[in-house]
Amino acid sequence: MGVKNGDARKRVTTAWGRLRWPLLLAAVLLCLGALVVAGMLPEFMSAPKSSPSTPAWQQEPGSLSQVDGVLPLDAEAPVPVPAEVSKLLNGTLKPDGAGSISGVVMDASTGQVLFDRDANANRIPASNMKLLTAVAALKALGPDSRFTTRVLASDDPSTVVLTGGGDVLLGGAKSDPAAVMGRAGLASLASDTAASLTKAGIKGPITVRVDDSLFAGGPLNPAWSLDDVAAGETAPLFSLALNSGRYSPEVTTGPRPQDSAVTTAQAFAEQLAAAGVQVSPGVERGKGVPAKVLAAAESATVSEQVDLMLETSDNFLAEALGRMTAGASGKETTYDGATAAVRQRLGELGIATDSMQLADVSGLALENQVSARQFAEVVRAITSGPDLALRTALDGFPVAGLTGTLGDRYVDAGTAEGAGLVRAKTGTLNTVIALSGYVVDADGRLLVFSFIGNGLDPGAAGNKVAMDRSASVLASCGCRG
Repeated sequence: MGVKNGDARKRVTTAWGRLRWPLLLAAVLLCLGALVVAGMLPEFMSAPKSSPSTPAWQQEPGSLSQVDGVLPLDAEAPVPVPAEVSKLLNGTLKPDGAGSISGVVMDASTGQVLFDRDANANRIPASNMKLLTAVAALKALGPDSRFTTRVLASDDPSTVVLTGGGDVLLGGAKSDPAAVMGRAGLASLASDTAASLTKAGIKGPITVRVDDSLFAGGPLNPAWSLDDVAAGETAPLFSLALNSGRYSPEVTTGPRPQDSAVTTAQAFAEQLAAAGVQVSPGVERGKGVPAKVLAAAESATVSEQVDLMLETSDNFLAEALGRMTAGASGKETTYDGATAAVRQRLGELGIATDSMQLADVSGLALENQVSARQFAEVVRAITSGPDLALRTALDGFPVAGLTGTLGDRYVDAGTAEGAGLVRAKTGTLNTVIALSGYVVDADGRLLVFSFIGNGLDPGAAGNKVAMDRSASVLASCGCRG
């Protein structure tokens, strides 16, 4: 049997636990100020902290709690009445101008549909595609797996080969065990390589080669707009890269390296020189001898990479995870292999895929076609399904008004009631807005939802607001009729 709603509730509480310190400090300072101004009147000491009508799980905590003591959601909490949910959402889920928004809301535990507006219609999903990639990667690779970047010797003792193992989150400095991006660092790889060369009595000059053959096929997906590539939304994909295919981890927009494998090898050569090795100029492609490992560094876990992908909506990382999923699923490590592997793994979860059209696994391609119901089923598999490996994706969902791609949303009066409560993956293209995630309603019922707008007026601010407001009313809804 699958784990019930308690696991999802525990994840929500864990996320709140990480964010509570700044909020608690602000609350304490405000309370102290109020007491001083009021002359520390006794009645202030007994004033209630929150309205009795506010559910306990939506109140600011009065003290720190231990995660191990978190109680599961009440399995007997009332399921919202579909007519009441529909009444609320029909008033909020409206496009700002042209286009249409389809959507579905389901009870996570039972799968009962509480709201359905063209839920089975195929839609362009934008970055909601990453939800499909997340569950496929976790199922195929396992949440605790890591990717290894190796430096191999070659038949020529004066040549070393930097060999990609699928880690596109390499850092330029020393390996940082606490990091996701930069967990494996080129400086550490270079230092270990230099030590191995010294131990073997090999002196320079050393030629650096790079082996990026783990990923097959062309590095650029023909389904992508070249304008998106030029704008830095993604880049040609290789089996090793620095900073998820960027020049700097701090600069997430603008031009990217067009050959991340060579760029990474050049950076490695510089670190090798800094470690005291005489290095020949230039970088070549080639292969090493697998049995002769000079140095190796492991990536962050797959679950950590999935969380980063979902929270920041990283297209380059999504495609790399797709290729690794393809390899683990017996497919070619190409773009087509990645989409085939995602489809295969979704089918293993019991999610219907016949109607899907998949052109990439990041969501940049306009040829992608997936329904709101299929996304809701994926979210339900993560929150409440029998495969416990998928639970690790819960931390990657952005928190409304606080983290990731939802950090600057849920701040106005119409949506603020969902701040800190709604957790959802966003999706945005020129005429596409999508939001799929989960929320605990006012009665303590875990709900999953998916809203997808297509044919929308580009830049119309009301479309995101409509979706955010719709998710917010779910959070505040008792909806018992």
